Amino acid sequence: MARPRKRAPRRSFGAIRKLPSGRYQARYPGTDGVLRAAPETYETKSDAEVFLSQVQADQTRGDWIDPTAGEVLFAEYATRWIGERGVAPTTDELYRRLLRLHLEPTFGGLHVNRISPARVRTWRAERLRATGSTTTAKAYRLLKAIMETAVEDDMIRKNPCRIRGAGREEADERPVASVAQVFDLAEAIGLRWRLMVLLGAFASMRPEELAELRRGDVDLDAGSVRVRRAAPELNTGRRVIGDPKSRAGKREIVLPAFVHADVRRHLEWFAELGPDGLVFVGERGAALRGTTFGRKWRRARDKVGLPEEFRFYDLRHTGNTLAADTGAKLKDLMVRAGQSSEKAQLIYQHSTKEHQRRLAADIDVDVRRQRAAATPGGATVHPFIPRPPAAAPPAARRR
Repeated sequence: MARPRKRAPRRSFGAIRKLPSGRYQARYPGTDGVLRAAPETYETKSDAEVFLSQVQADQTRGDWIDPTAGEVLFAEYATRWIGERGVAPTTDELYRRLLRLHLEPTFGGLHVNRISPARVRTWRAERLRATGSTTTAKAYRLLKAIMETAVEDDMIRKNPCRIRGAGREEADERPVASVAQVFDLAEAIGLRWRLMVLLGAFASMRPEELAELRRGDVDLDAGSVRVRRAAPELNTGRRVIGDPKSRAGKREIVLPAFVHADVRRHLEWFAELGPDGLVFVGERGAALRGTTFGRKWRRARDKVGLPEEFRFYDLRHTGNTLAADTGAKLKDLMVRAGQSSEKAQLIYQHSTKEHQRRLAADIDVDVRRQRAAATPGGATVHPFIPRPPAAAPPAARRR
């Protein structure tokens, strides 16, 4: 008598069926109860069973991602991402420009879940050839931040931006003007804008902070200015009045005494009238505009002989380096420059050959002092001059 044929045990998760083509299709319920088909069919039933086991394990661990959640166009998701950040207008403008020029041409028409590490690597290599490392690093950081939010939104499992160091900028160190060059610039640019150059250098003020400086922010008795607002100018020419670049940007800056006379003269001759009047205005009394001031700045810069890449913003490097050379604590330097992070402040602490010579001289003096203190009788010691080797005997020299 033939044995009854054993039936295969019924699956506890998902289902598998054989298609007319001979391949196998796996279907499974998502955590929302909706039945879904696997993204591909399988050559054998065992392969389909392995897929279902993996999906079941992911759901048990809480790692399962709805494969349809990431079916959103990157351009749409990225635009929404920027709008939800609540960043400063200048940062918003930068993000949208990077998205439009560098990300959308490659990723804009792709679904978020179709952006793979291989696509990111290929895109970065193309951008490096086309635009250079600095802009590519900025665009990569933006892409990585957007995709990290997609991970948090359960649209994808892992961030495809995995290139180590790709978001790090290694731009050349900015040029630094000497004190003499700063005063030459102040003379070359003319009386109306002289104070602006001096405050940009010796008070470490940003151009957008100077553009919104008001009479009421200047305390002549205390010899200080308060930074409360900023008015950056976008590429469209629109002035956006608001808070400074960061929370640390709101600060009071005590001015060096040699600037006081320039401040008084400027307020008497050029500043807008009234306690809330702008300190810096154009010849016709209008608010400071980058295009107008830019022409005057370039002429003065060229006259002094500074390099073409020297920007008004680079005046901060002079002031911050001078402040660091006084031996001030890092926190004091950060407060004066309106920096919210140590990393940002360290950008402005330049080390020149003169600084290195001064440092070496200080080390030399200190080492000599300590060696002398440790020597009986306090005799002077020259630790860096080695003794000459003893002369070889004549017989040895002959051999």
